[in-house]
Amino acid sequence: MNLIELHADVWRGLQAQRQRLPHALLLIGQRGLGKSELARQFAAGLLCEQQAGDGQACGQCLACNWFEQGNHPDFRCLQPEAFADENDAEEGKKKASQQITIDQIRELEDFFNVGTHRAGLRIILVNPAESMNRNAANALLKTLEEPSSNTLFLMVSNEALKLLPTIRSRCQVVPVGLPRVKVAEAFLSAAGVSDASRWLALAGGAPALAIEMANVGKAGWLEILVKKLSVARGSDPISAAAELEKLVKDSKGKLPLKAIVEAMQKWLVDLTLASNALPVRYFLPQQALISDLAAMISPARLLPAYRDLLLRRREAEQPLNARLFFEGLLMDYRALFKN
Repeated sequence: MNLIELHADVWRGLQAQRQRLPHALLLIGQRGLGKSELARQFAAGLLCEQQAGDGQACGQCLACNWFEQGNHPDFRCLQPEAFADENDAEEGKKKASQQITIDQIRELEDFFNVGTHRAGLRIILVNPAESMNRNAANALLKTLEEPSSNTLFLMVSNEALKLLPTIRSRCQVVPVGLPRVKVAEAFLSAAGVSDASRWLALAGGAPALAIEMANVGKAGWLEILVKKLSVARGSDPISAAAELEKLVKDSKGKLPLKAIVEAMQKWLVDLTLASNALPVRYFLPQQALISDLAAMISPARLLPAYRDLLLRRREAEQPLNARLFFEGLLMDYRALFKN
């Protein structure tokens, strides 16, 4: 099973647009659905010179070869430098930008001033669109207000409300929803993910995120975190923090601090559900354990604790002392169990 089969309804809707393409399409949905890859495959199909019957690229023609090699003359991808450099990070190297900058928008001017290959379509993929800083967004807005002919902006967003309303209003929105559970589990199994139901639940039903989490989870960090969170009255935060810090360092960037904070957020959500006699959403194998822990916590403490984790999630993006950060997280968690 491939991504197009996973989002068959969305793909059919995109193909229906081919004869009268708008100047901008905005694919929206939660993180981890595969929206960016779906957009890339749609772009590849539009640029292909021998498209298949369902609109997919043939993968054999000259245009497809250019596209696969990343040098098609009529395609540009705007994304933060950090996305391009995430596999090439070097210790001591300046941290790449997490934003799409105005300089990247300005570089499109030459692209617009050159004729397209064989008088075809020109496509710009912006992913994720909310990563544009204010100056970049305003610069792109001017282009959207006066679009060039035969030009399509394919924009992908995990958090569309962070986009300028004027940008959203100039795009035709394409919602990408969660696939059916059985279809998503089949997709994960085809991708080689074992225990698909567990990872899909942890990813909130988003299959691409589930694959990402399963790959990172091979290091065993999630099991260690669950073990620390499962101890009644909380485990020793000092030793637990040291263990988590070592996991982050040993991962060499594959396990970011934010991933651990997000896992703790989901654990708190499940505690809240269990405290209200509802089934857990994320940690399915720990349903009974979470119910027992929830019985030891005053429900009034859970919502403030979740709000605190939202702040911690933002702090995790900044340079900090990981050991102290984890100690604070785990001390706050242990405080939930105080009488």
